[in-house]
Amino acid sequence: MNIDRLVFAFAGFMVSLGLILGYWVSPYWFLLSAFVGLNMFQAAFTGFCPLAMVLKKLGFRPGSAFR
Repeated sequence: MNIDRLVFAFAGFMVSLGLILGYWVSPYWFLLSAFVGLNMFQAAFTGFCPLAMVLKKLGFRPGSAFR
């Protein structure tokens, strides 16, 4: 699995987790979904993604989105 797929899978999981916790635990958890969504939005234009940088240092092979 390359970095792009891992980033999208992790982001999808975190958005889902934020929505579930926001509904069942506290509305403040919706901020997690907002943060992840905004980070994905800025990464689409800048190519800067902290998770992608960490995964690259861990030795995962890069995809075409994050270098």
